[in-house]
Amino acid sequence: MDIPGLPPSLLGLLSAAAADCRVALVGGAVRDLLLHRVHNDPWRGLPDLDLVVEGRASAFVGRLAQLLPAEALRAAREHGAFGTVELEVVIAGQPVLLDVASARAETYPVPAENPRVTLGGLADDLARRDFSINAMALDLASGELLDPHGGQLDLQQRRLRLLHAASIRDDPTRLVRGARYAARLGFSLADDAQAQVRATLAAWPWPWRPGDPPGQVPAALGTRLRMELELLLEREPWSAALTVLQGWGGLALLDPGLQDDRRWRRRILWAARLDVPPMVALLAGARDPLAVAERLQLPHRQHRLLTRWLALRSALPARGDHLSVPAWCALLEAHGHGPEAVAMALAAGDGPRRPLLRWLLRWRQLRSPLSARELIARGLPPGPALGAELNRLRAECLAQERL
Repeated sequence: MDIPGLPPSLLGLLSAAAADCRVALVGGAVRDLLLHRVHNDPWRGLPDLDLVVEGRASAFVGRLAQLLPAEALRAAREHGAFGTVELEVVIAGQPVLLDVASARAETYPVPAENPRVTLGGLADDLARRDFSINAMALDLASGELLDPHGGQLDLQQRRLRLLHAASIRDDPTRLVRGARYAARLGFSLADDAQAQVRATLAAWPWPWRPGDPPGQVPAALGTRLRMELELLLEREPWSAALTVLQGWGGLALLDPGLQDDRRWRRRILWAARLDVPPMVALLAGARDPLAVAERLQLPHRQHRLLTRWLALRSALPARGDHLSVPAWCALLEAHGHGPEAVAMALAAGDGPRRPLLRWLLRWRQLRSPLSARELIARGLPPGPALGAELNRLRAECLAQERL
């Protein structure tokens, strides 16, 4: 059997390494094989296979390493208590990513926290997945397709069906993942999945533990939500995916204001033109963007950009036609707002558009016609007076500009 996009000899090598244990190809690679699609890693664009081993993944990887041609194994990284191993191999000049994991079972003692994981069998591993279309496996030894949850029928009917009645409550990031699949594959939520989503979101945000503040999101969930959103925004047809997610009510997972927001598409399109991170542009529609940034544990640079943009937004006049060009420059250059904050204000549609654009593209580049060295050569001593003269000369240049 061949898999599109993979070197023909790779499956033979994997099967040979699985001689002493049960190994199966699982997840998106099986789904895309049945859809006659090539399954690639979303970040690197390389063929990507998820393998589940009944037993220790590291033992299977050791046997595979012995069978691979010389220099075929480019990288191997082991993670976690269960020894998940990420490999990069090159077969016949074709780079392939392999993610090899021991079969696991999961339970969620607290909704949305990281689950408790124990070693299990292949059936346990398939049962812990999100949708039936991702809960199929291809046994490498027999070539048998294992489909205990009806994923093939759901593929034919182009629907996303959750595996468990508490699937979204256990892990709300599954809703964001579902929106990604819906946009990429053109699938819709099954009726019972829609009912589960409605019931789960109606109770959101639920208390995680007795005594927790209302609305607090566990740190583990915040990180997972951010990672799913980053994939959605940067590696998927984001407009379709966000439309689907909002249609399901899923943007309320982030913030009620975002669920009601109708301007996110414009902001993200402008953000792309102005080199603003799409995540920041999305969160600008939240009722409290900084609180959402904290919950999602955004990188420091993105959090700082939101902070500076909010400060600038509060300083911008509604019209601004009474301000001169030097006054506009003084306003936009005060308090360290910076070009990124102005770009964010443009993406968000804040304040008068023309002076913001003119400052970003031209005015901030203008300098005094005389340099500090030239002024010193003319007899002006270094110090505060020198800086004041440079500012005065620049202001004269700016006064010649048109709004």
